[in-house]
Amino acid sequence: MKFAYTILYVSDVVRSVAFYEKAFGVTQRFIDETKQYAEIETGATALAFASNDLAKSNFPEGFQENSLAASPAGIEIGFVTEDVPAAFLRAVEAGAIALAQPKVKPWGQTVAYVRDLDGILVELCSPI
Repeated sequence: MKFAYTILYVSDVVRSVAFYEKAFGVTQRFIDETKQYAEIETGATALAFASNDLAKSNFPEGFQENSLAASPAGIEIGFVTEDVPAAFLRAVEAGAIALAQPKVKPWGQTVAYVRDLDGILVELCSPI
């Protein structure tokens, strides 16, 4: 088995892709014609976005929507960068919500946290 992708369920797929391009410097791989699903280039493992409406059709029993009005879900996505403070500033300037300023952890890695437009937790970190 091979880990292939992570899907983030969001309120507006096109808006989320544009935000991730601006905030984190990634590029769109594609947006499907219905604008309910998209992927961005992140290397071997894709980061995808699906609309909350698509999630509702996949999970008729319901699911917990991501929201800035609620605490972050117990999962995060992470981007590795050589310059965490600059990446943090870029993300916040693009509209991310600052959650934790860049900080050097005891193991030597610099880590910062933001939330995206749907409240999803995003870690920005230096390589280990």
